[in-house]
Amino acid sequence: MMTGQGGKRDNSQGKGPDKAPDKAPNTGPDHGPAGPPSADRPGDNQRMRFLLDLRRAGISDQAVLRALEEVPRERFVPSPMQGRAYADQALPIDCGQTISQPYVVAYMTEKLELRPHHRVLEIGTGSGYQAAILSRLARQVVSIERYATLAQVARERLQALGYRNVEVLTGDGMAGAPDHAPFDRVIVTAAAQEVPQPLIDQLAVGGILIAPLGPQEGAQHLTKVTKTETGETREALIAVRFVPLLPGKAQQL
Repeated sequence: MMTGQGGKRDNSQGKGPDKAPDKAPNTGPDHGPAGPPSADRPGDNQRMRFLLDLRRAGISDQAVLRALEEVPRERFVPSPMQGRAYADQALPIDCGQTISQPYVVAYMTEKLELRPHHRVLEIGTGSGYQAAILSRLARQVVSIERYATLAQVARERLQALGYRNVEVLTGDGMAGAPDHAPFDRVIVTAAAQEVPQPLIDQLAVGGILIAPLGPQEGAQHLTKVTKTETGETREALIAVRFVPLLPGKAQQL
């Protein structure tokens, strides 16, 4: 989950994967419910501008763009901020966390190169928005949140919206979900100095992990890790600013 500063764009790095999935998997819902009428709810023009801005920023994977169009982002932000849901900025949620800005959600998702048969591990459920996007593109999503409050709210929200191929667990994200491994893809939505080894261990050979790496007070970069038969390869992507990845399950909240 990003801080309010958001990530720095680098459109030279914003190129999508070579091949997008032909279609979303059958396990995901056709459409999320529209949500209650509200004067603050973003209109069609805002959502169209949101998608156009993502294209202009370099997001080109049609399946990713379709997922972002289908998932109602306004349902994942606090009610007073629904009018700002489609602005390209991180927004605060409970427990001192944030929902990442749309560009970074789209960019990280695109770099995962998801296919309909993939199983995905997400570290840091937050509001559940990233998990909802992933659910449109993969067979199964397992998401871990250290804050019980956030996990419960996200679980109920995702169920209400029909995203039934997402399982939200409360636990230590650094430990991953060994009982559910291996995973084809892993996405980490909080920053660490180094990728926790359990997440590498739970990644299938040929799998991709995307995580922000770097010190909390220094430069952070999204990093793409690809697991091979003999080890792993790494590619530094764009500069970002995320909240820290913390060990253990929160004792409160």
